[in-house]
Amino acid sequence: MFTGLVQTVGVVAEAEARTGGLRLSVRASGWDYRPGLGDSISVNGCCLTLAAGFDGLMRFDVVAETLSKTTLGGLRVDSRVNLERSLAVGDLLGGHQVQGHVDGVGVVERVADWRVWVRPPVGLMVYMVPRGSICIDGVSLTLADVDPVGGLIQVALIPTTLEKTTLGGWVAGTKVNIEADAMAKTIVHYLKHFGGKGA
Repeated sequence: MFTGLVQTVGVVAEAEARTGGLRLSVRASGWDYRPGLGDSISVNGCCLTLAAGFDGLMRFDVVAETLSKTTLGGLRVDSRVNLERSLAVGDLLGGHQVQGHVDGVGVVERVADWRVWVRPPVGLMVYMVPRGSICIDGVSLTLADVDPVGGLIQVALIPTTLEKTTLGGWVAGTKVNIEADAMAKTIVHYLKHFGGKGA
């Protein structure tokens, strides 16, 4: 479980194709967190497991299923990524509850100063709620506007977000990982499959 509050920006040191997936190595020079084998870390919003002992690099095995549903397969050496360690009991929940389970890849349609319009996959629009929560590339954001007909959402990026994450580099055409709010997904699923039928 994560909060969507990015703790540091890392840099991809290696991206090695392997049978059935990708070995991704990330360096986070300024991060005081020292992960252990098996720790869960959010990398651009994807929950990954540390696959080797930490030696200045964090190494993750990214399987084909994850590559098919996220942007991680497009990462190259020197790509910048948003990082967050998993929550510990008693940590402050400053963003919203984020699972690190990416629902799909969206595309940035337009950037105007601090406002950004993103087109999520069609199937995710049902979970988009005005002023509700969304996680994009590992960052907890508020939906400033939702256009169900046009299939677009709008988020507002404050200066701190632009400074401390990779989101300041977004341009039209940028592909992004989207995780819809877990509460919205639960409600929609229940109403679709069990609504009106009793508990």
